[in-house]
Amino acid sequence: MHDWVVWCKSKKGAEEICSFELSGKEIFFNYDETKSKDEKNKKNGSKKKARRGQSVRYRSWWKQGNIKMAVSEDHASCWVHKDLTVTTKQIQALLTAARASGGKDECQVRLTGIEREYWMGTGISRLGGYGFRGTVTAGDGSNQKGGKMGARYVNLRKQRKRQQRKVGREEEGSSSNRLELAAFVLALRGTPVTKPMLYLCDNQALLKVVKRWVGEGGKATLVGAPDADLLLEAIEEVRKRTRAGTATFLVKVKKHRGEPANEEADIQAEKAISGKDVPTKWHDRTNRAVFTWQ
Repeated sequence: MHDWVVWCKSKKGAEEICSFELSGKEIFFNYDETKSKDEKNKKNGSKKKARRGQSVRYRSWWKQGNIKMAVSEDHASCWVHKDLTVTTKQIQALLTAARASGGKDECQVRLTGIEREYWMGTGISRLGGYGFRGTVTAGDGSNQKGGKMGARYVNLRKQRKRQQRKVGREEEGSSSNRLELAAFVLALRGTPVTKPMLYLCDNQALLKVVKRWVGEGGKATLVGAPDADLLLEAIEEVRKRTRAGTATFLVKVKKHRGEPANEEADIQAEKAISGKDVPTKWHDRTNRAVFTWQ
């Protein structure tokens, strides 16, 4: 097999030869250029450091729930099989990716080529998510300081199909449950009633709220529900799908573990709050008493 790529730390001095070096070749490294820039800056008295890029995740990122990108190592090399032909354009693309700067990992699903094996081994894929015969959606909300709230949903297979809203009624306080309900309603409205839908969310409370209204069990009521306005809309949308004989599945995914649709929804929900052209919805006040302290 010649279709492998190894990104590793460059060696310092005489170190043990790795197995991939015996059958591979180094197509680029970035430590010489970085080192020379740092040395030039020191000579010129400049405080500006050489740009190393942010192309790797932090150590133990899955324990911390953190998919923000960390600064790459100074000494890095890229190796491929010695018989593999690599064009200048491909090398430049790798360099661009290695030296990129940004906030969070893109988490883009690619179910073709060598990346397929990785994505088919993820949690949602093992549950049948990527092979689901319907619409795969995910939603999330963002709650920032000052009580500002935003919600958004995305369609995994149609990246352009997404919807976001600012969530109102922040005068009565903000909660993650309200935002998750708002994102769920947006996903239900954006998916055709006749098409099966798989909804990925990272909030267990949403699943519990919806479950109370499934079947003919105990008596569920909207009286006293903190977000009755949103819950009513969600129930009505699910009822339409039930009458049409369309399946709706809700699946809990872990927060900030690299699930593409969920991470994209999280990023876009944060942007919804600051977006000037993003409309505000669900802003009608209730008759709850609101107390403030100065």
